[in-house]
Amino acid sequence: MNISKKKFCIIGCGRLGVCLSVFLSQGFTPACFASKSPDSAKHAAAMAGEGIVYKDAVTAATACDLVFITTPDTQIKPVCDQIAKGGGFTEDSVVFHLSGALSSDVLKTAQKTGAAIGSIHPLQAFAPYERGQKSPFSGINISLEGADQAVALGREIVVALGAHSFTIPTHAKTIYHAAAVVASNYLVTLEHFALSLLKEADLDEAVAYTILEPLIQGTLNNIKARGCVNALTGPVARGDDQIISCHLKDIDKKTPQFSQLYRVLGKHTLEIAASRGDLDSGGKERLAALFKE
Repeated sequence: MNISKKKFCIIGCGRLGVCLSVFLSQGFTPACFASKSPDSAKHAAAMAGEGIVYKDAVTAATACDLVFITTPDTQIKPVCDQIAKGGGFTEDSVVFHLSGALSSDVLKTAQKTGAAIGSIHPLQAFAPYERGQKSPFSGINISLEGADQAVALGREIVVALGAHSFTIPTHAKTIYHAAAVVASNYLVTLEHFALSLLKEADLDEAVAYTILEPLIQGTLNNIKARGCVNALTGPVARGDDQIISCHLKDIDKKTPQFSQLYRVLGKHTLEIAASRGDLDSGGKERLAALFKE
């Protein structure tokens, strides 16, 4: 496999494709662009400052050994299949996609041509690129999985982006992505829950967040320093069923849409608290009954 020139091709010129083409410049060169929308491909090339826009994915991939398929998830396999069928991959090709939820297995048709396949997933949300902006890749964590040759090159790519890499098994890609959703998206849901409760205390959202922010940051710091089990505090950790009972009565009355969520979270929080071994059996049983109702 020979990719010493490290010229790369972007197939799919949305937010991520544009950011990758702009910031993967340390030792790599954006050479080829193709997208469902020709205007998007032209925009990506203009932002990168170099590279040729091709009319289709097959001809673009043919011109480079390093190919990034940065389309929406549902289009990764069809685009890969199209390029493979059209002869756009060779045994010198390295093909990556950047989906969080899909593994490199979705690129099997490229592998059958002799190409090395892999996935690169930045744990970051990407806004539309603006000239002069700071790199959204700087200092973030990026997962790698796939063929050994692809993962090895992936590490070079991550270093060039100024990020940090870690590897996961191919079979674990979906559960890894679920973890990212819980840590990011569902954290938003939890804070929305908390802010909605404070709204019932006549605090508007902006003020409520300012009040909660030090507590949120302190909790994250404690998790980092001590781990989840030892970072847990509060009435469940203390076995205070009377306080939890009061919470539930108020939530059921004022914000019943959150009653089930509070109980589900409480049930799993109780499991964490119980794992420390310092809850008396009576308190544990009373809390379990409250969360079961």
